[in-house]
Amino acid sequence: MKAAYLTAPGHFSTCHAPDPKIEQPTDVLLELSAVGICGSDLHYFRTGRIGNAVLDAPWIMGHECAAVVAAVGPAVRGLSPGDRVAVDPLIACGRCDQCRAGRKHTCRQQHFLGCPGQQQGCLCERLVMPSECCFRVPEQLSVGAAVLVEPFAIALHALNQLGSAQGKHIAVLGAGPIGLCVLAALRWAGAASVAVSDRLSYRLEMAQQLVGITMPEAGISRVVAVDIAEALELAETAATS
Repeated sequence: MKAAYLTAPGHFSTCHAPDPKIEQPTDVLLELSAVGICGSDLHYFRTGRIGNAVLDAPWIMGHECAAVVAAVGPAVRGLSPGDRVAVDPLIACGRCDQCRAGRKHTCRQQHFLGCPGQQQGCLCERLVMPSECCFRVPEQLSVGAAVLVEPFAIALHALNQLGSAQGKHIAVLGAGPIGLCVLAALRWAGAASVAVSDRLSYRLEMAQQLVGITMPEAGISRVVAVDIAEALELAETAATS
C-alpha cells in the first residue's frame, strides 16, 4: 500500500509500505476514507517533536480518520465488512492497573496512532486496529464529519466534566479546532452565552460564524469575542452571579 511518511521536519515522502494483516482475533482491517490534520501533526511537521516524543525515524503520521471495514477477525462482534467507522486512535493494553480499573485512556502501555515510537499513523491506504477502537457511524454522516468524531469527543468530555450547560454563561479560552468543537457542544447543550477568547482574529470570526450555522433555532443567544483577560473576568462574574 501507499503511505505518507514524515521523514524530517518539513519533509513528507510517499512510498510503499507493507500491507497490514489481521493478527489478533479482535482485529479489524480498515480501508481509509479520510484523515484529519491535527495541531499535533503540525507540531511534528514543523519541529519534529512534541515534548519527549521525538521523530527520529520516518513515521506515518495522522490519528483522526474515517474508514470502511474491509475484513474482521474471527472474534469481532458488531462490525462487518462494508461498515463505515470512526476510529479511536488510542490503543490500550487492557492489562495494566489503569485498564483494569476502567481507565483505558490512562493506560500505562498505551500506543497512540501517529505518535513516533508508539504506533504508525493513518496517513496510508489501509490500517489494522482493535475492534474496540472502531465505532460505526450512520450513513447520513459525511466522511468529513466522521473524521471530526475524534476531536469532537474531546468537547463532549469537557461538557460532561461541566455537567449541565443549560442556561449558563461560559468562557472558552482558545478558538482553535478544539475550542470551536467545545463551542458547538455548548451550543447543542443550551448554554445561554459564551465568551470566546483567542489571539487570532480569524479564529474569533469563525467562532461567531459557527453560532450562525449550527442549530440557529436553539442554544447560545450570543458569542462575545474577547481577549483572554476579559474572558476570565466574564467567567468569574458569571460564576458569582
